[in-house]
Amino acid sequence: MPSSHTTPPRCHWFPVLAAALDPRSAARLVRLLLGVILARGRRTVTTWIRAAGLSGEYRRCYATVAAAGRRTDRVAARLLTRVVKPLVAGAGRLVLGLDDTPTERHGPKVQGAGVHHNPTPGPAGSPFVYGHVWVVLGLLVTHPAWGALALPLLARLYVRRKDLPGIPAPHRPAFRTKLEMAVELVRWATGWLESWGQAVWVVADGAYAKAAVLKPLIRLGVTVVSRLRKDAALWSVPPGRSGMPGRPRVYGADRVSLAKRAGQRRGWTTGTFDLYGKPTAKRYKTFVATWRPAGGAIRVVLVDEPTGWVAFFCTDTAATVAAVLGCVAERFSLETAFRDLKQAVGAGHQQVRRVPASVGAFHLCLWAFTMTEAWAWMRDAEGLSGHRTASPWDDPTRRPSHADKRRAWQRALLGRSEERRVGKECRSRWS
Repeated sequence: MPSSHTTPPRCHWFPVLAAALDPRSAARLVRLLLGVILARGRRTVTTWIRAAGLSGEYRRCYATVAAAGRRTDRVAARLLTRVVKPLVAGAGRLVLGLDDTPTERHGPKVQGAGVHHNPTPGPAGSPFVYGHVWVVLGLLVTHPAWGALALPLLARLYVRRKDLPGIPAPHRPAFRTKLEMAVELVRWATGWLESWGQAVWVVADGAYAKAAVLKPLIRLGVTVVSRLRKDAALWSVPPGRSGMPGRPRVYGADRVSLAKRAGQRRGWTTGTFDLYGKPTAKRYKTFVATWRPAGGAIRVVLVDEPTGWVAFFCTDTAATVAAVLGCVAERFSLETAFRDLKQAVGAGHQQVRRVPASVGAFHLCLWAFTMTEAWAWMRDAEGLSGHRTASPWDDPTRRPSHADKRRAWQRALLGRSEERRVGKECRSRWS
């Protein structure tokens, strides 16, 4: 049944992204992207189709979602160069965030779904979740008023080796670990970012601080910041060349214990850093050590927190403590983006079964999130938040949430068409 809503004006970014697809699918993807933004309630693909006014050709819409899932790299490249690039003009360095997140799915026929660890089980939640796991790459940017924001760009669907036989051969992907996917995503990003003339840093969860990730990224010329295990096998810095023949030593002869370094009372320094949007005092200790997973020397930063000491590292030994802790704080914005993707955008609710359709639906949510943040970048916070008089418990000074920005964009897209519809009804009523 065709939708009775008047088709609102389209965003000029939608045709740019859709041009990466075949022309037969591009026009339909433009309207589907509009449906992703305008959809309300439970945001399934069916809801997108209705919001876009494409109910009469719903079968082709599902095929278009799958087509987008097969060309995610091409579409994400257009998103990066056309939508995101103006937001980081003039930045000293580009910071990429890397992490994985699950999306809960239901039903035995969903290809690629399996039992995975649940990172946020909650008070009564299960430690495991059945669904998909996505390794996501996002660009971390700093808004002049709202602080750090994460703009997701591209993702990879991780399927356990034991779950691959349940996927039919035409749709079965090759098995790759999360670490291999992480390197692939960063290699894709650096291929586009190297011409921008800015240094590229990657901040990742501690699970990606392994040789399979660190050494390939270091060869790419990327600086990596991550958390360091408390029992990491660190070694001292070797002395300089002694004039003896042979290659110089890479690792020192003395073992470095993080627990002993943290337990020593001397050597701690207190500094104030701009973290999480406000000046924060931290008690820290920093030194240079060598670590085999990184293939050489790293900068180690120990931070004394109320719950105990934590350790971070940076593959650039000349990095400052402020730069390392700033990247660690900015990575939290990617966790916030995951929450908004699932709650505000509806990632994982699309009710599709095959792998290409699942990949396409998840990426449409990613790209809608990033375009919403880009659309709201230069707009006034008060106009985005709307009227909060109906919610006296709300903080009127807080920065606009992603849901606020999404509703504001919906109002902007629907405003012109709603004016036409109301005017037409008034003319028909009084004629």
